[in-house]
Amino acid sequence: MNGIAFSGRPIDSITVDAAVAGDICADDVRIHPDTLHRQADVAAAAGNPQLAEALRRAAEIATLAEQEVLSIYEALRPGRSSAADLERLAQSLQTRQLTRVAALVDEACTAYRRRGLVS
Repeated sequence: MNGIAFSGRPIDSITVDAAVAGDICADDVRIHPDTLHRQADVAAAAGNPQLAEALRRAAEIATLAEQEVLSIYEALRPGRSSAADLERLAQSLQTRQLTRVAALVDEACTAYRRRGLVS
């Protein structure tokens, strides 16, 4: 299976010649969530559940627009968000079925509370 880019374009059509011709867009070189899920399955089968979970979380993140990923990253920086802000973010992610990313935000909020990094 050759795979597809996030844009839906077949991977084997993404070539240097296509890039030089200006026929490649950012979503052509962005990983597709299905690819990450397949990699997670391989990691799980190889006995690496932590890597499998990280790849499944990455598959959820890969469905988001770049600006939203950067906003989540910024919100997770210690001292940038209140506990209530992080709880709202986690709920928003959960509502959109991004359960692994929501769990990560919840875990961060709990750790930040424990360390006094959020109010």
